[in-house]
Amino acid sequence: MKRSLIDILDLSVAELDELIASACDIIDNPAKYAHVCAGKKLATLFFEPSTRTRLSFEAAMYELGGNVLGFAGAQSSSAAKGESVADTAKTVSCYADIIAMRHPKEGAALVAANNASIPVINAGDGGHCHPTQTLADLLTIYREKGGFDNLTIGLCGDLKFGRTVHSLIGAMSRYKGIRFVLISPAELRVPDYVKEDVLDKKGIPYEEVTDLETAIPELDILYMTRVQRERFFNEEDYLRLKDSYILDLKKLTHAKNDLCVMHPLPRVNEISVAVDNDPRACYFKQVLNGKYMRMALILKLLKEAGTI
Repeated sequence: MKRSLIDILDLSVAELDELIASACDIIDNPAKYAHVCAGKKLATLFFEPSTRTRLSFEAAMYELGGNVLGFAGAQSSSAAKGESVADTAKTVSCYADIIAMRHPKEGAALVAANNASIPVINAGDGGHCHPTQTLADLLTIYREKGGFDNLTIGLCGDLKFGRTVHSLIGAMSRYKGIRFVLISPAELRVPDYVKEDVLDKKGIPYEEVTDLETAIPELDILYMTRVQRERFFNEEDYLRLKDSYILDLKKLTHAKNDLCVMHPLPRVNEISVAVDNDPRACYFKQVLNGKYMRMALILKLLKEAGTI
């Protein structure tokens, strides 16, 4: 039976645990997985620029013994001629066994999934969500903290358009003792629908603040995000807000010794490069963890589809 992943909440907590266990086994026993997808093809349909997500999907499929085809920009696909997402999904279903798709429009991955005859993985749809980044985030938290309960999580920067933030809030809201500190300018706060449908609905404590330095001492996890130029309607607003938060070593002197600093990347200047050598910096570990979780997800969806 074909199954797709559009939103992180498509996966139950038990399935998240299963994917984490699978990723950990891949880390420990890479040779065991080197040929499990031999003869299978992943199509990467990236209508929007990407480095980590696209290359990690490709690396994941190659390390499983499979092959990759696809495109890395809308201009190099028939979308430039006006082809619909639905028709692209139907067409690519004739060539591949599974699709990973990034698109600038919210809901595009769902349209693709509804029209493809093979599994579709949402690799980011506009400002909506980015479930496989959240899988990378979860494996990072698991490996750094040993579990997900009783954590105070600070989310900092662009919380309005940050699809990684929306997905992570949804995922972490299912664990016990979670508390969020939402750090952003007033213009870039978490959207009301996320607060109402997730945080308020589940009674999860959170506070909205504008100052990073005041918030940092209480945090177990600090999830930094960039202010995304591509989501703004005018340059003036972007320039006014782009440097709202910059994490440097001075700010980290007030943080816990076991703070886990995360970032979905790419960064611009919101984390000083001097922080990279601090043992609390986990954002490049996230990159590697993303590859392992995407390997685990590809395996899961192809097995459920009866392809492997």
